[in-house]
Amino acid sequence: MNKLLYAPRYLIPLLVFIILAFFLWRGLTLNPRELPSALLNKSAPVFELPDLMQPQQILTHQIFLGHVSLLNVWSTWCVTCHAEHAFLMELAHTQAVTIYGLDYKDDSAAARQWLAQYGNPYKAIAVDKAGQAAINWGVYGTPETFIIDKKGIIRYKVIGALTPTIWQNQLAPLIQQLQN
Repeated sequence: MNKLLYAPRYLIPLLVFIILAFFLWRGLTLNPRELPSALLNKSAPVFELPDLMQPQQILTHQIFLGHVSLLNVWSTWCVTCHAEHAFLMELAHTQAVTIYGLDYKDDSAAARQWLAQYGNPYKAIAVDKAGQAAINWGVYGTPETFIIDKKGIIRYKVIGALTPTIWQNQLAPLIQQLQN
């Protein structure tokens, strides 16, 4: 009978171990680049920001209405944004989607110089000096890219650099579907 009283004492650590092992196994199967976005399938956040190239002009969330859009959040100080830029230029030449930019916590003069040097793939670029608009979009860092449908609804989010593989496997099929 004494042995039965001690049995739960040994079962508790075993159960704790099994539960921890399950959560570890589950965590190892997740992709850390696929962070859920609370904004998916919701309207693009409302914003009013100056245009980088024409600061007297104000850009709003309404720029996304009527066509499928790609919003790329970037900065000149972002190393990954530099690596991604060549692909954005290629993508802009295909005219597969209208590309907008959100210049995040950046120096506007440096951003204009950078675009003059490396090319400008964007139809328009909103300047988010304080980073408040990016917070409203749920941005974790740069670069991040959003696909927005014709009604201004966010349909997809990419964290990190866009690559030809991501474009081919995920974004191009989605954009084709949204355009139809």
